[in-house]
Amino acid sequence: MLESGFVELKLDWAATKSLSIGAIVLSDEFSAGGHTSGGSDATRMDTSSTTLMAFTESKNVRALFEAFLMCVDGTPSKSHTKSSVQVYPPEGFDAWGFSPFVKRADLESSSSNYVKDGHVTFMFGVIVLRSGHDGPIAVPSSDMGDHLGHLLDSADGSDVSFDVAGEEFHAHRAVLAARSPVFKAQLLGSMAEAKMSRVTLHNIKPSTFQVLLRFMYTDKLPTDKELEETSSSAANEVFEDLLADMFQLDRLNLMCAQKLWERVSAENVAAALGCAETHSCPELKNRCLDFFVVEKNFKVAVLTEAYYRLMHSFPSVIDEIRERVQSKR
Repeated sequence: MLESGFVELKLDWAATKSLSIGAIVLSDEFSAGGHTSGGSDATRMDTSSTTLMAFTESKNVRALFEAFLMCVDGTPSKSHTKSSVQVYPPEGFDAWGFSPFVKRADLESSSSNYVKDGHVTFMFGVIVLRSGHDGPIAVPSSDMGDHLGHLLDSADGSDVSFDVAGEEFHAHRAVLAARSPVFKAQLLGSMAEAKMSRVTLHNIKPSTFQVLLRFMYTDKLPTDKELEETSSSAANEVFEDLLADMFQLDRLNLMCAQKLWERVSAENVAAALGCAETHSCPELKNRCLDFFVVEKNFKVAVLTEAYYRLMHSFPSVIDEIRERVQSKR
Protein backbone atom coordinates (compact mmCIF):
# COMPACT_ATOMS: atom_id res chain seq x y z
CA MET A 1 0.00 0.00 0.00
CA LEU A 2 1.37 3.40 -0.99
CA GLU A 3 0.35 6.72 0.55
CA SER A 4 1.95 9.87 -0.82
CA GLY A 5 2.05 13.62 -0.48
CA PHE A 6 3.73 16.40 -2.41
CA VAL A 7 4.34 20.11 -1.84
CA GLU A 8 5.66 22.95 -4.03
CA LEU A 9 8.24 25.47 -2.83
CA LYS A 10 8.57 28.48 -5.14
CA LEU A 11 11.62 30.67 -4.47
CA ASP A 12 12.20 34.25 -5.55
CA TRP A 13 15.68 33.44 -6.82
CA ALA A 14 17.01 37.01 -6.90
CA ALA A 15 15.85 37.50 -3.29
CA THR A 16 17.84 34.46 -2.12
CA LYS A 17 21.05 36.33 -2.90
CA SER A 18 20.39 38.67 0.02
CA LEU A 19 19.82 35.81 2.46
CA SER A 20 22.55 34.96 4.91
CA ILE A 21 24.61 31.82 4.30
CA GLY A 22 22.69 28.78 5.48
CA ALA A 23 19.36 30.62 5.60
CA ILE A 24 16.39 28.27 5.34
CA VAL A 25 13.15 28.78 3.42
CA LEU A 26 10.31 26.46 4.46
CA SER A 27 7.50 25.04 2.36
CA ASP A 28 3.97 24.56 3.64
CA GLU A 29 3.40 21.39 5.66
CA PHE A 30 1.91 18.41 3.85
CA SER A 31 0.62 14.98 4.82
CA ALA A 32 1.47 11.50 3.59
CA GLY A 33 -0.02 8.42 5.19
CA GLY A 34 -1.16 10.35 8.23
CA HIS A 35 2.34 11.76 8.86
CA THR A 36 2.94 15.49 8.61
CA SER A 37 6.11 16.69 6.88
CA GLY A 38 7.61 19.76 5.25
CA GLY A 39 10.32 20.60 2.76
CA SER A 40 12.99 23.27 2.93
CA ASP A 41 15.71 24.80 0.83
CA ALA A 42 18.94 25.97 2.45
CA THR A 43 21.06 28.41 0.45
CA ARG A 44 24.83 28.59 0.55
CA MET A 45 27.39 30.57 -1.42
CA ASP A 46 27.41 28.30 -4.45
CA THR A 47 24.89 25.54 -3.81
CA SER A 48 21.34 24.86 -2.69
CA SER A 49 20.44 21.89 -0.49
CA THR A 50 17.05 20.33 0.21
CA THR A 51 15.77 18.80 3.41
CA LEU A 52 12.72 16.82 4.45
CA MET A 53 11.56 17.69 7.95
CA ALA A 54 9.20 15.31 9.73
CA PHE A 55 6.95 17.16 12.14
CA THR A 56 5.15 14.00 13.16
CA GLU A 57 5.99 12.15 16.38
CA SER A 58 5.67 8.81 14.58
CA LYS A 59 8.62 6.44 14.75
CA ASN A 60 10.06 3.89 12.33
CA VAL A 61 8.20 5.17 9.28
CA ARG A 62 9.71 3.72 6.10
CA ALA A 63 9.28 6.15 3.23
CA LEU A 64 10.61 7.23 -0.14
CA PHE A 65 11.76 10.87 -0.11
CA GLU A 66 11.96 12.61 -3.49
CA ALA A 67 13.03 16.13 -4.44
CA PHE A 68 13.25 17.63 -7.92
CA LEU A 69 13.27 20.92 -9.78
CA MET A 70 10.48 22.00 -12.13
CA CYS A 71 11.44 23.15 -15.62
CA VAL A 72 10.00 26.36 -17.07
CA ASP A 73 7.58 24.30 -19.20
CA GLY A 74 6.06 22.75 -16.06
CA THR A 75 7.71 19.34 -16.40
CA PRO A 76 9.94 17.70 -13.77
CA SER A 77 13.67 18.00 -14.32
CA LYS A 78 15.42 14.82 -15.39
CA SER A 79 18.89 16.00 -14.36
CA HIS A 80 18.09 17.64 -10.99
CA THR A 81 16.08 15.01 -9.17
CA LYS A 82 17.06 12.83 -6.22
CA SER A 83 15.28 10.17 -4.21
CA SER A 84 16.07 7.79 -1.39
CA VAL A 85 14.28 5.27 0.82
CA GLN A 86 14.83 6.02 4.50
CA VAL A 87 13.42 5.05 7.87
CA TYR A 88 12.21 8.17 9.71
CA PRO A 89 13.31 9.77 11.83
CA PRO A 90 16.99 9.14 10.98
CA GLU A 91 18.97 8.20 14.05
CA GLY A 92 19.96 11.31 15.99
CA PHE A 93 18.10 13.71 13.66
CA ASP A 94 14.57 14.92 12.92
CA ALA A 95 15.24 15.71 9.26
CA TRP A 96 16.99 14.28 6.24
CA GLY A 97 17.83 15.58 2.80
CA PHE A 98 20.25 16.09 -0.08
CA SER A 99 23.24 18.42 0.20
CA PRO A 100 24.30 19.77 -2.19
CA PHE A 101 21.23 19.47 -4.40
CA VAL A 102 21.91 21.97 -7.17
CA LYS A 103 24.64 24.50 -7.93
CA ARG A 104 23.69 28.16 -8.21
CA ALA A 105 25.63 28.32 -11.46
CA ASP A 106 23.26 25.76 -13.01
CA LEU A 107 20.29 27.98 -12.15
CA GLU A 108 21.84 31.31 -13.10
CA SER A 109 23.43 30.36 -16.42
CA SER A 110 21.97 31.81 -19.61
CA SER A 111 20.89 28.32 -20.63
CA SER A 112 19.06 27.65 -17.37
CA ASN A 113 15.75 25.87 -17.83
CA TYR A 114 14.55 26.49 -14.28
CA VAL A 115 14.09 30.23 -13.67
CA LYS A 116 10.63 31.41 -14.72
CA ASP A 117 9.43 34.93 -13.94
CA GLY A 118 12.32 35.22 -11.49
CA HIS A 119 11.29 32.13 -9.54
CA VAL A 120 12.69 28.62 -9.13
CA THR A 121 10.29 25.84 -8.14
CA PHE A 122 11.30 22.88 -5.97
CA MET A 123 8.99 19.89 -5.47
CA PHE A 124 9.14 17.66 -2.41
CA GLY A 125 7.39 14.31 -2.20
CA VAL A 126 7.01 11.53 0.35
CA ILE A 127 5.64 8.06 -0.30
CA VAL A 128 5.00 6.07 2.87
CA LEU A 129 5.76 2.38 2.27
CA ARG A 130 3.60 -0.11 4.10
CA SER A 131 3.24 -3.87 3.85
CA GLY A 132 0.07 -5.70 4.80
CA HIS A 133 -1.36 -4.71 8.17
CA ASP A 134 1.86 -4.42 10.14
CA GLY A 135 1.90 -0.63 10.20
CA PRO A 136 -0.08 1.76 12.36
CA ILE A 137 -3.60 2.67 11.34
CA ALA A 138 -3.39 5.80 9.20
CA VAL A 139 -5.23 8.68 10.86
CA PRO A 140 -5.97 11.67 8.61
CA SER A 141 -4.60 15.03 9.63
CA SER A 142 -6.99 17.21 11.58
CA ASP A 143 -9.39 19.13 9.36
CA MET A 144 -10.99 21.09 12.19
CA GLY A 145 -9.58 24.33 10.79
CA ASP A 146 -11.14 23.59 7.40
CA HIS A 147 -14.54 22.97 8.98
CA LEU A 148 -14.38 26.13 11.07
CA GLY A 149 -13.22 28.06 8.01
CA HIS A 150 -16.31 26.87 6.12
CA LEU A 151 -18.44 27.90 9.10
CA LEU A 152 -16.95 31.39 8.91
CA ASP A 153 -17.51 31.60 5.16
CA SER A 154 -21.12 30.45 5.36
CA ALA A 155 -21.97 32.53 8.46
CA ASP A 156 -24.28 29.68 9.56
CA GLY A 157 -25.26 30.21 13.18
CA SER A 158 -23.44 33.52 13.45
CA ASP A 159 -24.62 35.58 16.41
CA VAL A 160 -22.53 38.74 16.12
CA SER A 161 -21.37 41.01 13.32
CA PHE A 162 -18.61 43.60 13.16
CA ASP A 163 -18.61 46.92 11.36
CA VAL A 164 -15.06 47.71 10.28
CA ALA A 165 -14.80 50.96 8.31
CA GLY A 166 -18.20 50.29 6.75
CA GLU A 167 -17.57 46.61 5.90
CA GLU A 168 -19.57 43.93 7.72
CA PHE A 169 -18.13 40.67 9.05
CA HIS A 170 -20.25 37.89 10.60
CA ALA A 171 -18.83 35.68 13.35
CA HIS A 172 -19.61 33.46 16.34
CA ARG A 173 -19.15 34.76 19.87
CA ALA A 174 -18.11 31.39 21.29
CA VAL A 175 -15.31 30.92 18.74
CA LEU A 176 -13.88 34.40 19.25
CA ALA A 177 -14.16 34.19 23.05
CA ALA A 178 -12.38 30.83 23.08
CA ARG A 179 -9.50 32.26 21.05
CA SER A 180 -9.00 35.72 22.53
CA PRO A 181 -9.29 37.00 26.11
CA VAL A 182 -10.04 40.44 24.69
CA PHE A 183 -13.02 39.16 22.72
CA LYS A 184 -14.10 37.02 25.69
CA ALA A 185 -14.32 40.10 27.91
CA GLN A 186 -15.96 42.12 25.17
CA LEU A 187 -18.53 39.61 23.93
CA LEU A 188 -19.30 37.44 26.97
CA GLY A 189 -18.47 39.74 29.87
CA SER A 190 -20.10 42.79 31.40
CA MET A 191 -19.12 45.20 28.63
CA ALA A 192 -21.82 46.85 26.53
CA GLU A 193 -20.81 44.86 23.42
CA ALA A 194 -21.98 41.64 25.13
CA LYS A 195 -25.58 42.69 24.48
CA MET A 196 -25.00 44.06 20.99
CA SER A 197 -25.65 42.06 17.82
CA ARG A 198 -23.46 44.46 15.83
CA VAL A 199 -20.15 45.77 17.14
CA THR A 200 -18.21 48.65 15.58
CA LEU A 201 -14.42 48.31 15.66
CA HIS A 202 -12.01 51.20 15.30
CA ASN A 203 -8.26 51.43 14.61
CA ILE A 204 -8.18 48.36 12.38
CA LYS A 205 -8.48 48.04 8.59
CA PRO A 206 -11.01 45.68 6.95
CA SER A 207 -8.20 43.77 5.20
CA THR A 208 -6.43 43.26 8.52
CA PHE A 209 -9.58 42.20 10.35
CA GLN A 210 -10.40 39.71 7.60
CA VAL A 211 -7.01 37.98 8.04
CA LEU A 212 -7.38 38.14 11.84
CA LEU A 213 -10.84 36.57 11.75
CA ARG A 214 -9.75 33.71 9.48
CA PHE A 215 -6.76 33.03 11.73
CA MET A 216 -9.04 32.77 14.76
CA TYR A 217 -11.11 30.10 13.00
CA THR A 218 -8.38 28.18 11.15
CA ASP A 219 -5.15 28.99 13.05
CA LYS A 220 -3.55 29.88 9.71
CA LEU A 221 -2.33 32.95 7.87
CA PRO A 222 -2.72 33.34 4.10
CA THR A 223 -0.18 31.32 2.13
CA ASP A 224 2.22 32.98 -0.31
CA LYS A 225 0.09 31.63 -3.15
CA GLU A 226 -3.03 33.26 -1.68
CA LEU A 227 -1.12 36.53 -1.39
CA GLU A 228 0.05 36.52 -5.01
CA GLU A 229 -2.68 38.98 -6.05
CA THR A 230 -1.80 41.30 -3.16
CA SER A 231 1.11 43.70 -3.46
CA SER A 232 4.07 43.04 -1.18
CA SER A 233 3.62 46.39 0.57
CA ALA A 234 -0.09 45.72 1.21
CA ALA A 235 0.68 42.27 2.64
CA ASN A 236 3.37 43.77 4.85
CA GLU A 237 0.91 46.37 6.14
CA VAL A 238 -1.50 43.62 7.23
CA PHE A 239 1.22 41.70 9.08
CA GLU A 240 2.53 44.93 10.66
CA ASP A 241 -0.98 45.80 11.88
CA LEU A 242 -1.47 42.33 13.34
CA LEU A 243 1.89 42.56 15.09
CA ALA A 244 0.25 45.18 17.32
CA ASP A 245 -1.54 42.21 18.96
CA MET A 246 -4.72 44.11 19.83
CA PHE A 247 -6.51 40.88 20.77
CA GLN A 248 -3.72 39.12 22.74
CA LEU A 249 -3.01 36.33 20.28
CA ASP A 250 0.61 35.39 21.00
CA ARG A 251 0.86 32.75 18.28
CA LEU A 252 -0.50 35.15 15.66
CA ASN A 253 1.97 37.80 16.83
CA LEU A 254 4.97 35.52 16.22
CA MET A 255 3.59 34.16 12.96
CA CYS A 256 3.30 37.72 11.65
CA ALA A 257 6.82 38.47 12.85
CA GLN A 258 8.03 35.46 10.84
CA LYS A 259 6.10 36.60 7.75
CA LEU A 260 7.71 40.05 7.99
CA TRP A 261 11.15 38.49 8.51
CA GLU A 262 10.70 36.35 5.38
CA ARG A 263 10.08 39.56 3.43
CA VAL A 264 12.99 41.58 4.82
CA SER A 265 15.37 43.13 2.30
CA ALA A 266 17.98 45.87 2.40
CA GLU A 267 15.32 48.25 1.08
CA ASN A 268 12.76 47.58 3.83
CA VAL A 269 14.76 46.38 6.85
CA ALA A 270 14.64 49.83 8.46
CA ALA A 271 10.84 49.81 8.23
CA ALA A 272 10.72 46.31 9.70
CA LEU A 273 12.97 47.46 12.55
CA GLY A 274 10.70 50.39 13.28
CA CYS A 275 7.68 48.07 13.32
CA ALA A 276 9.42 45.60 15.65
CA GLU A 277 10.38 48.40 18.04
CA THR A 278 6.91 49.96 17.94
CA HIS A 279 5.21 46.71 18.86
CA SER A 280 7.92 45.39 21.23
CA CYS A 281 8.80 42.30 19.20
CA PRO A 282 12.39 41.33 20.13
CA GLU A 283 12.29 38.21 17.94
CA LEU A 284 11.89 40.30 14.79
CA LYS A 285 14.04 43.19 16.03
CA ASN A 286 17.15 41.11 16.74
CA ARG A 287 17.00 39.37 13.36
CA CYS A 288 16.60 42.71 11.60
CA LEU A 289 19.56 44.19 13.48
CA ASP A 290 21.77 41.26 12.46
CA PHE A 291 20.63 41.65 8.85
CA PHE A 292 21.07 45.44 8.90
CA VAL A 293 24.73 45.40 9.93
CA VAL A 294 25.82 43.13 7.08
CA GLU A 295 27.91 45.55 5.03
CA LYS A 296 26.12 45.18 1.69
CA ASN A 297 22.73 45.57 3.40
CA PHE A 298 23.89 48.52 5.52
CA LYS A 299 25.01 50.53 2.48
CA VAL A 300 21.52 50.28 0.97
CA ALA A 301 19.43 50.53 4.14
CA VAL A 302 20.93 53.82 5.41
CA LEU A 303 19.83 55.58 2.20
CA THR A 304 16.16 54.65 2.55
CA GLU A 305 13.43 56.98 3.77
CA ALA A 306 12.50 54.44 6.45
CA TYR A 307 15.98 54.79 7.95
CA TYR A 308 15.50 58.54 8.40
CA ARG A 309 12.16 57.88 10.08
CA LEU A 310 13.89 55.37 12.31
CA MET A 311 16.50 57.98 13.29
CA HIS A 312 13.77 60.43 14.26
CA SER A 313 11.44 58.01 16.07
CA PHE A 314 13.84 55.53 17.66
CA PRO A 315 17.33 56.99 18.19
CA SER A 316 18.08 54.16 20.63
CA VAL A 317 17.78 51.67 17.76
CA ILE A 318 20.28 53.70 15.76
CA ASP A 319 22.62 53.46 18.74
CA GLU A 320 22.21 49.68 18.73
CA ILE A 321 23.03 49.56 15.01
CA ARG A 322 26.20 51.62 15.59
CA GLU A 323 27.27 49.34 18.43
CA ARG A 324 26.83 46.24 16.30
CA VAL A 325 28.67 47.78 13.35
CA GLN A 326 31.58 48.76 15.61
CA SER A 327 31.72 45.31 17.20
CA LYS A 328 32.12 43.74 13.76
CA ARG A 329 35.21 45.84 12.96
